[in-house]
Amino acid sequence: MANQPRGDVKINQEECKGCGLCVESCPPKVLELAPELNAYGVHPAHYKGDACTGCGICFYACPEPGAITVYRAVVPKAEVKNAATV
Repeated sequence: MANQPRGDVKINQEECKGCGLCVESCPPKVLELAPELNAYGVHPAHYKGDACTGCGICFYACPEPGAITVYRAVVPKAEVKNAATV
């Protein structure tokens, strides 16, 4: 599970203001500003699609409620036990 993403980010493109705070605050740098414009004429944030740690820092940095949702992956207990004994 070490090489797999531990989280997933969903960004509501129409709620995003394009401020870039989430992009700058993301530790694994998996967010970027999209090249296309949204309905407000700004470049919204975009998740690159891999390596999210599920930390949620982008969510807390975002000034727009509802623009970012972070989902954390649930690790099965069997994998956690096996990783601890290795």
